[in-house]
Amino acid sequence: MTERHALMSARGLTKRFGGLAAVNDVSLDLWLGHIHAVIGPNGAGKSTLANLLSGDLPPSSGRMTLAGTDITGWTPEKIARRGLGRSYQKTNIFSTFTVWDNVRLAAQSRAQPSPFNPLGWLRSAARLSAVNQRAERAIALAGLQERRHAQAGATSHGEQRQLEIAMTLATEPQVLLLDEPLAGMGQSEAESMVQLLLRLKQDHAILLVEHDMDAVFTLADHLTVMVNGQVIASDAPAAVRADAGVQAAYLGEEH
Repeated sequence: MTERHALMSARGLTKRFGGLAAVNDVSLDLWLGHIHAVIGPNGAGKSTLANLLSGDLPPSSGRMTLAGTDITGWTPEKIARRGLGRSYQKTNIFSTFTVWDNVRLAAQSRAQPSPFNPLGWLRSAARLSAVNQRAERAIALAGLQERRHAQAGATSHGEQRQLEIAMTLATEPQVLLLDEPLAGMGQSEAESMVQLLLRLKQDHAILLVEHDMDAVFTLADHLTVMVNGQVIASDAPAAVRADAGVQAAYLGEEH
Protein backbone atom coordinates (compact mmCIF):
# COMPACT_ATOMS: atom_id res chain seq x y z
CA MET A 1 0.00 0.00 0.00
CA THR A 2 1.62 3.22 -1.15
CA GLU A 3 -1.13 5.67 -0.31
CA ARG A 4 -3.86 5.87 2.29
CA HIS A 5 -7.37 6.58 1.10
CA ALA A 6 -10.31 7.68 3.24
CA LEU A 7 -12.87 5.39 1.65
CA MET A 8 -15.78 6.40 3.88
CA SER A 9 -16.44 9.47 6.02
CA ALA A 10 -19.21 10.70 8.28
CA ARG A 11 -19.60 14.25 9.52
CA GLY A 12 -21.98 15.32 12.28
CA LEU A 13 -24.01 12.14 11.95
CA THR A 14 -27.09 12.24 14.20
CA LYS A 15 -30.11 9.99 14.63
CA ARG A 16 -33.04 11.04 16.81
CA PHE A 17 -35.97 8.90 17.88
CA GLY A 18 -38.38 11.47 19.24
CA GLY A 19 -36.49 13.32 21.95
CA LEU A 20 -33.74 10.68 22.19
CA ALA A 21 -30.52 11.15 20.24
CA ALA A 22 -29.34 7.56 19.77
CA VAL A 23 -26.36 8.90 17.78
CA ASN A 24 -25.36 12.49 18.40
CA ASP A 25 -22.96 14.44 16.16
CA VAL A 26 -20.57 11.59 15.32
CA SER A 27 -17.76 12.08 12.79
CA LEU A 28 -15.29 9.45 11.61
CA ASP A 29 -13.10 8.37 8.69
CA LEU A 30 -12.51 4.82 7.48
CA TRP A 31 -9.16 4.30 5.77
CA LEU A 32 -7.92 1.66 3.39
CA GLY A 33 -5.76 -0.82 5.31
CA HIS A 34 -7.06 0.25 8.73
CA ILE A 35 -9.49 -1.18 11.25
CA HIS A 36 -11.53 1.46 13.08
CA ALA A 37 -13.12 -0.12 16.16
CA VAL A 38 -16.15 1.35 17.93
CA ILE A 39 -16.75 0.30 21.53
CA GLY A 40 -19.07 1.33 24.32
CA PRO A 41 -21.58 -0.09 26.80
CA ASN A 42 -24.93 -1.49 25.71
CA GLY A 43 -27.15 1.29 24.43
CA ALA A 44 -24.21 3.51 23.50
CA GLY A 45 -25.39 3.83 19.89
CA LYS A 46 -22.82 1.58 18.20
CA SER A 47 -25.22 -0.53 16.14
CA THR A 48 -27.32 2.52 15.35
CA LEU A 49 -24.19 4.16 13.96
CA ALA A 50 -23.52 1.10 11.79
CA ASN A 51 -27.14 1.18 10.62
CA LEU A 52 -26.75 4.81 9.60
CA LEU A 53 -23.56 4.13 7.68
CA SER A 54 -25.12 1.18 5.83
CA GLY A 55 -28.34 3.03 5.02
CA ASP A 56 -30.54 0.79 7.16
CA LEU A 57 -31.55 3.96 9.01
CA PRO A 58 -31.74 7.48 7.52
CA PRO A 59 -29.84 10.12 9.51
CA SER A 60 -31.69 12.97 11.18
CA SER A 61 -28.78 15.22 10.26
CA GLY A 62 -25.18 15.02 9.09
CA ARG A 63 -23.69 13.61 5.91
CA MET A 64 -21.79 10.57 4.68
CA THR A 65 -19.48 9.92 1.75
CA LEU A 66 -18.33 6.64 0.23
CA ALA A 67 -15.55 6.47 -2.37
CA GLY A 68 -15.81 10.23 -2.83
CA THR A 69 -19.59 10.27 -3.38
CA ASP A 70 -22.15 11.81 -1.02
CA ILE A 71 -24.40 8.88 -0.05
CA THR A 72 -26.52 10.63 2.58
CA GLY A 73 -30.05 9.29 2.38
CA TRP A 74 -29.23 6.49 -0.05
CA THR A 75 -30.94 3.09 0.30
CA PRO A 76 -28.95 0.14 1.69
CA GLU A 77 -29.00 -1.54 -1.73
CA LYS A 78 -27.57 1.51 -3.47
CA ILE A 79 -24.88 1.98 -0.80
CA ALA A 80 -23.95 -1.70 -1.05
CA ARG A 81 -23.54 -1.43 -4.81
CA ARG A 82 -21.31 1.60 -4.30
CA GLY A 83 -18.88 -0.60 -2.34
CA LEU A 84 -20.04 -1.26 1.22
CA GLY A 85 -20.46 -4.70 2.79
CA ARG A 86 -22.23 -5.25 6.09
CA SER A 87 -22.51 -8.08 8.61
CA TYR A 88 -24.98 -8.00 11.47
CA GLN A 89 -25.09 -9.12 15.10
CA LYS A 90 -27.37 -11.99 14.12
CA THR A 91 -25.93 -14.27 11.46
CA ASN A 92 -27.85 -14.12 8.17
CA ILE A 93 -27.31 -17.24 6.07
CA PHE A 94 -29.42 -19.75 4.12
CA SER A 95 -29.08 -22.63 6.57
CA THR A 96 -30.36 -25.37 4.24
CA PHE A 97 -27.97 -24.41 1.42
CA THR A 98 -24.33 -25.39 1.19
CA VAL A 99 -21.56 -22.96 2.07
CA TRP A 100 -20.75 -22.67 -1.64
CA ASP A 101 -24.34 -21.93 -2.65
CA ASN A 102 -24.63 -19.21 0.00
CA VAL A 103 -21.52 -17.45 -1.26
CA ARG A 104 -22.42 -17.89 -4.92
CA LEU A 105 -25.85 -16.36 -4.32
CA ALA A 106 -24.20 -13.33 -2.75
CA ALA A 107 -21.82 -13.01 -5.70
CA GLN A 108 -24.71 -13.41 -8.13
CA SER A 109 -26.45 -10.39 -6.59
CA ARG A 110 -23.77 -8.24 -8.25
CA ALA A 111 -23.94 -9.93 -11.65
CA GLN A 112 -24.60 -7.60 -14.57
CA PRO A 113 -27.53 -8.80 -16.71
CA SER A 114 -26.97 -9.54 -20.38
CA PRO A 115 -28.68 -7.10 -22.75
CA PHE A 116 -29.94 -10.16 -24.65
CA ASN A 117 -31.25 -11.83 -21.48
CA PRO A 118 -31.84 -9.03 -18.97
CA LEU A 119 -33.65 -11.18 -16.42
CA GLY A 120 -31.25 -14.14 -16.69
CA TRP A 121 -34.01 -16.61 -17.60
CA LEU A 122 -33.14 -20.25 -18.30
CA ARG A 123 -29.47 -19.74 -17.57
CA SER A 124 -27.72 -22.05 -15.13
CA ALA A 125 -25.95 -20.30 -12.26
CA ALA A 126 -23.09 -22.76 -12.75
CA ARG A 127 -22.38 -21.12 -16.12
CA LEU A 128 -21.85 -17.64 -14.65
CA SER A 129 -18.05 -17.75 -14.69
CA ALA A 130 -17.47 -14.26 -13.25
CA VAL A 131 -19.91 -15.00 -10.42
CA ASN A 132 -18.21 -18.30 -9.66
CA GLN A 133 -14.79 -16.66 -9.64
CA ARG A 134 -15.96 -14.05 -7.13
CA ALA A 135 -17.42 -16.80 -4.96
CA GLU A 136 -14.19 -18.81 -5.12
CA ARG A 137 -12.11 -15.81 -4.07
CA ALA A 138 -14.46 -15.03 -1.19
CA ILE A 139 -14.43 -18.60 0.12
CA ALA A 140 -10.64 -18.68 -0.07
CA LEU A 141 -10.30 -15.35 1.74
CA ALA A 142 -12.61 -16.52 4.50
CA GLY A 143 -10.74 -19.81 4.88
CA LEU A 144 -13.73 -22.01 4.08
CA GLN A 145 -12.38 -24.06 1.18
CA GLU A 146 -12.62 -27.33 3.09
CA ARG A 147 -16.22 -26.58 4.16
CA ARG A 148 -17.55 -25.50 0.77
CA HIS A 149 -19.86 -28.53 0.40
CA ALA A 150 -21.11 -28.55 3.99
CA GLN A 151 -24.70 -27.57 4.74
CA ALA A 152 -24.47 -24.07 6.19
CA GLY A 153 -26.79 -24.78 9.10
CA ALA A 154 -24.63 -27.75 10.15
CA THR A 155 -21.43 -25.73 10.46
CA SER A 156 -20.12 -24.36 13.75
CA HIS A 157 -21.02 -20.89 15.04
CA GLY A 158 -17.57 -19.60 14.13
CA GLU A 159 -17.80 -21.05 10.62
CA GLN A 160 -21.20 -19.44 10.15
CA ARG A 161 -19.70 -16.06 11.04
CA GLN A 162 -16.91 -16.74 8.55
CA LEU A 163 -19.55 -17.66 5.98
CA GLU A 164 -21.40 -14.41 6.51
CA ILE A 165 -18.17 -12.50 5.93
CA ALA A 166 -17.48 -14.61 2.83
CA MET A 167 -20.93 -13.70 1.50
CA THR A 168 -20.13 -10.05 2.11
CA LEU A 169 -16.75 -10.39 0.37
CA ALA A 170 -18.43 -11.98 -2.66
CA THR A 171 -20.04 -8.61 -3.41
CA GLU A 172 -16.51 -7.13 -3.70
CA PRO A 173 -16.89 -4.27 -1.19
CA GLN A 174 -14.25 -1.67 -0.44
CA VAL A 175 -15.60 -0.95 3.05
CA LEU A 176 -16.67 -3.57 5.60
CA LEU A 177 -18.98 -2.81 8.53
CA LEU A 178 -18.74 -5.73 10.95
CA ASP A 179 -21.13 -5.76 13.92
CA GLU A 180 -19.79 -8.03 16.70
CA PRO A 181 -18.24 -10.71 14.46
CA LEU A 182 -16.69 -12.46 17.50
CA ALA A 183 -19.89 -12.64 19.55
CA GLY A 184 -20.49 -16.08 21.08
CA MET A 185 -17.17 -17.54 19.96
CA GLY A 186 -14.83 -19.72 21.95
CA GLN A 187 -11.15 -18.86 22.18
CA SER A 188 -10.05 -20.90 19.17
CA GLU A 189 -12.80 -19.54 16.92
CA ALA A 190 -12.12 -15.98 18.11
CA GLU A 191 -8.42 -16.34 17.30
CA SER A 192 -9.29 -17.55 13.79
CA MET A 193 -11.62 -14.58 13.28
CA VAL A 194 -8.93 -12.14 14.44
CA GLN A 195 -6.51 -13.58 11.89
CA LEU A 196 -9.17 -13.34 9.19
CA LEU A 197 -9.82 -9.67 9.96
CA LEU A 198 -6.10 -8.91 9.91
CA ARG A 199 -5.92 -10.43 6.42
CA LEU A 200 -8.97 -8.54 5.21
CA LYS A 201 -7.78 -5.14 6.36
CA GLN A 202 -4.98 -5.19 3.79
CA ASP A 203 -7.47 -4.50 0.99
CA HIS A 204 -10.41 -2.94 2.84
CA ALA A 205 -11.41 -0.20 5.21
CA ILE A 206 -13.10 -1.84 8.21
CA LEU A 207 -15.44 -0.51 10.87
CA LEU A 208 -15.54 -3.02 13.71
CA VAL A 209 -18.18 -2.92 16.46
CA GLU A 210 -17.05 -5.38 19.12
CA HIS A 211 -17.26 -6.15 22.86
CA ASP A 212 -14.21 -8.45 23.02
CA MET A 213 -11.63 -6.01 24.34
CA ASP A 214 -8.68 -8.34 23.80
CA ALA A 215 -9.62 -8.62 20.13
CA VAL A 216 -10.27 -4.88 19.85
CA PHE A 217 -6.84 -3.93 21.17
CA THR A 218 -5.21 -6.55 18.94
CA LEU A 219 -7.00 -5.40 15.80
CA ALA A 220 -7.75 -1.69 16.02
CA ASP A 221 -5.64 0.98 14.35
CA HIS A 222 -8.05 3.63 15.64
CA LEU A 223 -10.53 3.37 18.48
CA THR A 224 -13.72 5.36 19.08
CA VAL A 225 -15.59 5.12 22.37
CA MET A 226 -19.30 5.95 22.50
CA VAL A 227 -21.49 6.51 25.55
CA ASN A 228 -25.15 7.56 25.35
CA GLY A 229 -24.90 8.20 21.63
CA GLN A 230 -21.88 10.50 21.87
CA VAL A 231 -18.17 10.05 21.21
CA ILE A 232 -16.18 10.52 24.41
CA ALA A 233 -12.80 9.57 22.90
CA SER A 234 -11.40 8.79 19.46
CA ASP A 235 -7.68 8.15 19.10
CA ALA A 236 -5.01 5.49 18.82
CA PRO A 237 -5.85 2.47 21.05
CA ALA A 238 -3.01 3.15 23.51
CA ALA A 239 -4.20 6.72 24.05
CA VAL A 240 -7.80 5.60 24.53
CA ARG A 241 -6.75 2.88 26.98
CA ALA A 242 -4.95 5.50 29.08
CA ASP A 243 -7.83 8.01 29.01
CA ALA A 244 -9.19 8.45 32.54
CA GLY A 245 -12.61 9.43 31.28
CA VAL A 246 -12.86 6.27 29.16
CA GLN A 247 -11.76 4.11 32.08
CA ALA A 248 -14.39 5.63 34.32
CA ALA A 249 -17.17 5.38 31.75
CA TYR A 250 -16.44 2.01 30.22
CA LEU A 251 -13.15 0.15 30.31
CA GLY A 252 -12.65 -0.10 34.06
CA GLU A 253 -9.44 -0.39 35.99
CA GLU A 254 -8.56 -3.85 34.66
CA HIS A 255 -7.91 -2.32 31.22
